[in-house]
Amino acid sequence: MKKELTETWWKKAVIYQIYPRSFYDSNGDGIGDLQGIIQKLDYLETLGVDAIWLSPVFRSPQDDNGYDISDYQDIDPIFGTLADMDELIARAMDRGIRIIMDLVLNHSSDEHPWFLEAKKSRENPYHDFYVWRDGVEGVYPNELTSAFCGPAWEWVPECGQYYLHQFSVKQPDLNWENPALRQAIYDMINWWIKRGVGGFRLDVIDLIGKDVDRMQMQEGPMLHPFIKEMSRQTFQTADLVTVGEAWSATPERAMLYSNPDGSELSMVFQFEHMMLDQQEGKEKWDLAPLPFVTFKKVFTKWQQALYNKGWNSLFFNNHDLPRAVSHFGNDGKYRVESAKMLATVLHGMQGTPYIYQGEELGMTNVRFDIEEYRDIELLNMYRERKEKGCPEDSIMHSIYAKGRDNARTPMQWDESANAGFSTAAPWLRCNPNYTMINAAEELVNQDSVFHYYQKLIALRKEEPVLIDGAFYPLMEDDDSLFAYIRENETSRLLVLCNFREEPCGVPFAGEWENGEVLISNYPDSRPSELLRPYEAMMVLLRKEPVL
Repeated sequence: MKKELTETWWKKAVIYQIYPRSFYDSNGDGIGDLQGIIQKLDYLETLGVDAIWLSPVFRSPQDDNGYDISDYQDIDPIFGTLADMDELIARAMDRGIRIIMDLVLNHSSDEHPWFLEAKKSRENPYHDFYVWRDGVEGVYPNELTSAFCGPAWEWVPECGQYYLHQFSVKQPDLNWENPALRQAIYDMINWWIKRGVGGFRLDVIDLIGKDVDRMQMQEGPMLHPFIKEMSRQTFQTADLVTVGEAWSATPERAMLYSNPDGSELSMVFQFEHMMLDQQEGKEKWDLAPLPFVTFKKVFTKWQQALYNKGWNSLFFNNHDLPRAVSHFGNDGKYRVESAKMLATVLHGMQGTPYIYQGEELGMTNVRFDIEEYRDIELLNMYRERKEKGCPEDSIMHSIYAKGRDNARTPMQWDESANAGFSTAAPWLRCNPNYTMINAAEELVNQDSVFHYYQKLIALRKEEPVLIDGAFYPLMEDDDSLFAYIRENETSRLLVLCNFREEPCGVPFAGEWENGEVLISNYPDSRPSELLRPYEAMMVLLRKEPVL
């Protein structure tokens, strides 16, 4: 019998993502840590968030910044100890904030004890914890390639076999077909649940059901049976939020992941809206202008398809994506206005909003010299394209736009050295604009991006229409205006957002002139026939009660 969800606190929640190595360094080694997060909990409580999603803090060689786990039941020393983790869970819960762990279940590190045993011989009990294929050295089992460039196979002479790695060669894929592997994973998840975590983000979860021989990596035939089994044995035993990273998700597939019966996950991260400004069939580095009308229609599709049939996650950036205000807004003259506008359009929709660290400050992309970057994906791409003869300026243009280190520069706490992030040189250079954009300044300025996010978070708790209202798009083919209505039995909410630095016409604004402006990014905003550059507002009309 499937467990019906009775506790859906996450539908009213706003979740804050922390990239721990870049959040706050408490011990002066240039790397953020768990004690640093503990020291900043008051800041997050002031913002008003309900949960913190931590990018991986498990023990790891850090080949891919922690997404290569060598021990799922320990904390990497660069971040602290298990005692620090227990303290963070407890201190956060004292403030009504839950801790969400980032689980990487598609692959482990090649330094995980399971893999160290697995590669000793084909007869080792752990050998089948990973994906192997027979072959001859130098002749790959098939043409699968790694997401980080090059073939997805690595030869192990001791076994006379290749192992699969969809990412770095140091990230061998786990074999979910093996019941013993699945049970070991479930035992580990339950161990963390008992320690008090509030949920899990599941990295590239759509890859665990892969059919290697048919080269079907995403959404393989056993994907949903595996997730259902995992959910029954772990997630459904507690009041958790679970979100799966699923680059292949469609609305139809998302209905399976986020079925209201609770049989799989709470929601998924889908990325359709994030991939529109790349050339069709090409890599993310191959840039194209954002088709704004399509962008709007993608959101409408997801909002309407999952209404009462699933649940959306709402986000514009994370640790793998460029800064929202640089990507979709204007990080120059209208940085503040466009940062608030982007927050308005996203937080007005149905779903659970995610704020990535620094988003609430309007932090921007960076432009470093290639030697200053640290991301393995970015550096591999740079080397590969240079070898192919691509022009340097073209490669760097793509890195400035889409490089993952845009999101990973240290959190900008104040205008002191190293942005107040650390007393030592940070592991990654700070964005030089930290003297102008930082939390200390934002907290003092009542008209700041921070205070705007604070108000949006509060509105989600106050206005039920933001949680349960249906979604109706307006002026869908307009190339400047993103407008929609949310409606339930008691309220109608209008969201108006101008995505351009030129004024934008709103011919229907008069219908809303008697509405209450709940929030706006200009001090004197009212529904009118012309929106100013990047102007945004939410306008509420109460309905007459039905007798």
